[in-house]
Amino acid sequence: MLETFQNPRPGRAYAIRFECPEFTCVCPKTGQPDFATIRIRYVPDQLCIELKSLKLYLWGYRDTGAFHEAVTNRILDDLVAACRPTSMTVEGDFNVRGGIHTIVTASFGEATQA
Repeated sequence: MLETFQNPRPGRAYAIRFECPEFTCVCPKTGQPDFATIRIRYVPDQLCIELKSLKLYLWGYRDTGAFHEAVTNRILDDLVAACRPTSMTVEGDFNVRGGIHTIVTASFGEATQA
C-alpha cells in the first residue's frame, strides 16, 4: 500500500523526482524477467509519497506479468490515486529485450506529453 504524508510546503510549486533503477516485472508472454529503471517526477498538491512504501510497492511487481505499457500506466494510476498531485510523469526505461530498447512515458495533469 502506498503511504503519503502532508506536503510541508503546500501552495508552492516544486518538483519531486524519484529514480528506481532496480525495477523488475515478468514478461506475460515468456515468463522471463524484465528489468527497468522507473523514473517518477511530480508536483505535489497536499500530499507527498513516502519513500519506503514506494519501494515496497515497486517490489510488488517482481512476480507480476505485465507488458511495459501496462505496468508504466498502472504505476502512474496508482501514484496519482494515492497522492493526487498537480502533475506527474512516470517513465519506464526497460532494458533491451530481443534487440529492442523500450521507453514508456505516461503523464497526468499539465505534465502530459508524448
